[in-house]
Amino acid sequence: MNDPIGDMLTRIRNGQMRGKSVVSTPASKLRGWVLDVLADEGYIRGYEKTEVEGHPAFDISLKYYEGTPVIREVKRVSKPGRRVYVNVKDIPAVRQGLGVSIVSTSRGVMSDANARSNNVGGEVLCTVF
Repeated sequence: MNDPIGDMLTRIRNGQMRGKSVVSTPASKLRGWVLDVLADEGYIRGYEKTEVEGHPAFDISLKYYEGTPVIREVKRVSKPGRRVYVNVKDIPAVRQGLGVSIVSTSRGVMSDANARSNNVGGEVLCTVF
């Protein structure tokens, strides 16, 4: 697998289109950090670390509001073939601040608002609305 973050976001997107309550994805530290940001921002209910056929995995509990998914749009920005790095002044605002950019910084993976308050830039992993 070349793009583990893109794979996880696609699993979340597909699970919400099908109305699933829980989706599973292989576990890694980076995926866990991205899921922490999504949970802190209120886009997912949470996640649990489990084991599938001897391999660690995350079971992600998806969140719905009145039958519609909370995540309306999720896009991968920085891809393995084209990394996107920004300084703190150029961190993109998603839908005039209604959405969230997830940024991998030298101080860890965080939302765009936290990156601005900590005055750090980094790699823009994805945007969520």
